[in-house]
Amino acid sequence: MKYNLSEITEVIKNRRSIRPEDYSARKVHREIVENVLSNATWAPTHGMTQPWRFKVFMGDGLQRLSSELPALYKDVASEDTFSQRKFDKIQQRMQNISVVVAICMERDRDEKIPEIEEVEAVACAVQNMYLTCTAYGVGGFWSSPKFVYTEEMNELLGIKSPDRCLGLFYMGYPEGDWPKSHRKPLEYVTEWIDE
Repeated sequence: MKYNLSEITEVIKNRRSIRPEDYSARKVHREIVENVLSNATWAPTHGMTQPWRFKVFMGDGLQRLSSELPALYKDVASEDTFSQRKFDKIQQRMQNISVVVAICMERDRDEKIPEIEEVEAVACAVQNMYLTCTAYGVGGFWSSPKFVYTEEMNELLGIKSPDRCLGLFYMGYPEGDWPKSHRKPLEYVTEWIDE
């Protein structure tokens, strides 16, 4: 065997979405973020378009984002859809984090690859981010509230259509123990076709 499969399996099985509300004040260092994003770029990509783009908010950039995100939500929500609870949650979510990565997709200008495949490639990149965070003991959380898909969000991030934001990836050290989880057994989700 080329690699230690049991270690790889453990990293995969221990991957969790850990909400920013559950992060401690401990800071994630830039070198870790760089390694996480470097591993993200090794995701599969049809036609080698490599559509993932990352906008990393740390330090003063993070402070700016923490004031702009709640305002953006308030601007794009209608009277019927605005929720003060959600507004407060967006504000509070920024309290204990040291890094937020805007996950963006840059469309191939020739559009030789269907957009769904570009989205799937970015999602694979995010999985690589999750796995690398897990190996470091850093919590990750991919958040995709409706407002991230708006032109206003594109404007905030300085991206132009047809490129777009696909969510925000929060990173931080968990306050308590690493969470446990479970999955359905393979036989519940697999159909074997042998004939």
